Amino acid sequence: MPAGKYLFYGEKMELKTLLKIDSVLEQPVLLAPMAGVTDYAFREICRRQGADMTYSEMISAKGLKYNSRRTFELADVHQGERLAIQLFGRDPKDIAQAIEMLQEQQGEKIVCFDLNMGCPAPKIVNNGEGSALMKEPLLAAHIVEEAKRTASRPVTVKFRKGFDMQHCNYLQFAQTMQEAGADAIAVHGRLREQYYAGKADWACIAQIKKRVRIPVIANGDIFSPEDALAILQQTRADGIMVARGASGNPFLFEQIKQYLQDGTYKEVERDRKANVILQQAGLCCEAKGERRAMQEFRKHAAWYLKGVRGAAALRQQAISITSMEELKKLVDYVFGEPAHTVQDMV
Repeated sequence: MPAGKYLFYGEKMELKTLLKIDSVLEQPVLLAPMAGVTDYAFREICRRQGADMTYSEMISAKGLKYNSRRTFELADVHQGERLAIQLFGRDPKDIAQAIEMLQEQQGEKIVCFDLNMGCPAPKIVNNGEGSALMKEPLLAAHIVEEAKRTASRPVTVKFRKGFDMQHCNYLQFAQTMQEAGADAIAVHGRLREQYYAGKADWACIAQIKKRVRIPVIANGDIFSPEDALAILQQTRADGIMVARGASGNPFLFEQIKQYLQDGTYKEVERDRKANVILQQAGLCCEAKGERRAMQEFRKHAAWYLKGVRGAAALRQQAISITSMEELKKLVDYVFGEPAHTVQDMV
């Protein structure tokens, strides 16, 4: 591979510069791609609460190839968004074609293309996609090379600590991604076989950071501002990626940024939480229509109830809402003044 062909052979580039992120922090705070979660409404709410950049849901390169309307919908960049498009697939040509199609359609609106090599879902893994690619590093490298050949935007890769203990190859895989031309990598410190159980291994991210010259984004078990500071201190990563910690708590971005600046952060007031829930639901209705939006918003409504007294019973109400009117009633009972519990709803 000729010297100077890829970014890392020259001057080291900071993550903020690479992704053109305007943040007060040295290490930006990003919203992770999450299938079935990071739709436009949730991304926009997280952006308003301080996320420096957001990622699309996981998008099938093959789905774009066959002109799936729903797949293209996932890749739609809205006004004001700083969106990275995450693609998955195992055919390098499909990935390249998907990038070409999206660039023709949306051009400079896309911040970067992220390649998913970490998804643990059986239906993805059984097709040799997602985290299964960690067992085929040469194919993974070829995918990155084809993406780089095609893309006019940066190309990043998200992967895990390994597939299983027999394929715990994070250091070699990270170096292979760098050599293939990846502009940055995001690492989730769990094996595929762990899914989301146990504790994320931040030490493996720290080891990767010492070995590669491209930016490294740390991911896994960031549920509080204190977690954000701890993962940065341990890994020395160039940025952090918040995933499940933001579900039902998009306020975490603002809290993290405040905590990293001055060591303090505020708890979220009840009325603010109520307003944000309804804002997100409203955005979802605008994008998808009320019927579909309410079906998809149920899980978000349930997540927002975490920590509320009587949450288990209230979640049963949340997962059965069918209209904005029903959601408003639930939000008013839970977060209005005075506070109510499930018994008041009977």
